Amino acid sequence: MISWRTLLVVFNLFFVAVGDEHTHTYKDLEEVVLWMNTVGPYHNRQETYSYFSLPFCVGPKEKISHYHETLGEALQGVELEFSGLDIDFKTDVAKTVYCEVELNEVRLKTFLYAVKNHYWYQMYIDDLPIWGIVGEIDEANDAYYIWTHKKFDLGYNGNQIVDVNLTSESRQKLELGAKIKFTYEVNWKKSGVKFEDRFDKYLDPNFFQHRIHWFSIFNSFMMVIFLVGLVSMILMRTLRKDYARYSKDEEMDDMERDLGDEYGWKQVHGDVFRPPSHPMLFSALVGSGYQMLTVTFLVILLAIVGELYTERGSMVSIAIFIYAATSPVNGYFGGSLYARMGGKVWIRQMMMSAFMLPSLVCGTAFFINFIAIYYHASRAIAFTIMMLAVICICTFVILPLTLVGTVLGRNLAGQPNYPCRINAVPRPIPEKKWFMEPLVIIPLGGILPFGSIFIEMYFIFTSFWAYKIYYVYGFMLLVFLILLVVVVCVTIVCAYFLLNAEDYRWQWTSFLAAASTAGYVYLYATYYFFFKTKMYGFFQTSFYFGYMALFSVTLGIMCGTIGYVGTSKFVRKIYSTVKID
Repeated sequence: MISWRTLLVVFNLFFVAVGDEHTHTYKDLEEVVLWMNTVGPYHNRQETYSYFSLPFCVGPKEKISHYHETLGEALQGVELEFSGLDIDFKTDVAKTVYCEVELNEVRLKTFLYAVKNHYWYQMYIDDLPIWGIVGEIDEANDAYYIWTHKKFDLGYNGNQIVDVNLTSESRQKLELGAKIKFTYEVNWKKSGVKFEDRFDKYLDPNFFQHRIHWFSIFNSFMMVIFLVGLVSMILMRTLRKDYARYSKDEEMDDMERDLGDEYGWKQVHGDVFRPPSHPMLFSALVGSGYQMLTVTFLVILLAIVGELYTERGSMVSIAIFIYAATSPVNGYFGGSLYARMGGKVWIRQMMMSAFMLPSLVCGTAFFINFIAIYYHASRAIAFTIMMLAVICICTFVILPLTLVGTVLGRNLAGQPNYPCRINAVPRPIPEKKWFMEPLVIIPLGGILPFGSIFIEMYFIFTSFWAYKIYYVYGFMLLVFLILLVVVVCVTIVCAYFLLNAEDYRWQWTSFLAAASTAGYVYLYATYYFFFKTKMYGFFQTSFYFGYMALFSVTLGIMCGTIGYVGTSKFVRKIYSTVKID
């Protein structure tokens, strides 16, 4: 039977909420809810379990006036549980016992395991996160202790909560038969912190705005200037010579042209616009890349303007909403490209474009979710919720909008208008030096783009896999734009060398050369896992490498798309400039 919470999440698919369960304003003596979120080992941030999976006890209060869960929270495995503690706005609570636990053998072993593995827990008050440690180890006496008292110091400004602090006190030794009394205390104080600035205490400007971060941005920017200048100078000088040579060839009579030693990119003019192999897959990748570029750009802009990091699950909710809403972008560019390539089975191509990325994401999420279910982790998403969410979004939003985009693309931009006629018979590709082969060009093409972003990758990885809140989205936007420029420059050079070697297979080469950036990102992620973290265990390892693979593939599709688009405009430009017989 489907629970009411499942129906609530499905309802939120179309009405994405980005706030908490209330409006963040309170009246005197009004109920303030303390939510218990997760507990888990400190070094494995993603390996979390329900707070009450440890033998903690619930407070005496049984009912609350509201509960709300967004789609983003559900898909992240966030399932808040009421603490049972009675807290009211501006009402102090003296030290009070709220429950008692007697340690039998099972409970003792559970608490000992948590303390040995440095378990920490997370709670929320008015959307403000609070962290605490379960216990501590006395290595000198080989004893294990648990903190039994939670002291909450809450700051308010007017009718809003602006500050929350937790102090763990009163440790008690863990031993068989011990009776542990859990207590809490609440102290309210007036604060001068503004509501819009209440998250500043969680940010780490010394880390994210370190001189190394600024230097990496400056270094990447200078790389772009140098690369653009170098590419422009080389190509313009080289192309000027090519144009002069081809102009001289045009003045020759037929016999002189036949006896001449012609070579270079002009010789493949009858094949350069020949559709690549597997045009359906290629157009689906390009369409998905266009969509992901749009989604990434819009989400970064909204994060800069709206400070999405302050709302639980809001980033995921908004990203899903924007992805679904931008499905016509995928259909338009993928469908029009497929039509220009002479594709006939456009419905199959449209289905591939619509479901390629969702299938990839859901496949990875299902695999990791099964592992999370096996470990009884809080990251496990209810199968009913996931299936209903995916089916509803794909069936009622993504598929119809992709169909609209495909029809528009085929009718408005589906006619081929190449500057050169395509020969009926493909031209043989001559032998060339080993370093001009596509299999060599492709891996080399991702080195410079990766070099422009790898410092930013460190900050992003640290915020996601460690205990930092990423908030410098202005930096991210600048690095994102730098990456796009570097990718375009590099792929243009790669395509020029390939065409000059009379190899017209530039479409896949430009796409994969740019996409190879993702391969280096994944290699860096592997290095980061082994040398920058202390993660351990099969669950955390599979979670890390599964989602990093998904991130890398998505990045590769975006880079490949922008590389192909930039190279396509360059190829069209040079072949439309020279007179072709």
